[in-house]
Amino acid sequence: MDHLVETLVNALGGIPSELIIFIISLFPILELRGGLIAASILGVNIWRAIPICIVGNILPIPFILLFIEKIFEWLKNTRFVKMINKLEEKAEKGAQQIMKHKKLGLLLFVGIPLPGTGAWTGSLVAALFHFKLKDASLSILGGIVLATIIMCIVSYGIPYLVGLAI
Repeated sequence: MDHLVETLVNALGGIPSELIIFIISLFPILELRGGLIAASILGVNIWRAIPICIVGNILPIPFILLFIEKIFEWLKNTRFVKMINKLEEKAEKGAQQIMKHKKLGLLLFVGIPLPGTGAWTGSLVAALFHFKLKDASLSILGGIVLATIIMCIVSYGIPYLVGLAI
């Protein structure tokens, strides 16, 4: 992920650092995790980076929760059917971990920064498996808070402790 973040940072060079981390936080896969890594690389103050990355990560979530099923149904009638099937398979794999504990499972799935997890995939799972909107939203928000804490420690705390702070 670090290499991908660095590539994006270089590609987006010339625009303000805050906008770069906001854009990175919007992207699936990278999300807040990538945004905080980028913020650390760019030397953005942690207290400035946190709200920017959280807003960037949260922004797509309501659209996924409310509209993804309709979008998938429409896309299944296009040439994107294979891509949609793969996304649904990914959600199915994530759902197996989540469904055992529902709300807590979704929170942990979103919050623990592992490949294939995060708010985008968690929202996809919640929508496709018909979580109540309130339950999904609260679990995803809690997961984003957990991911923020973990990634602040990884992106800012550890480098500071080992003397690599920017």
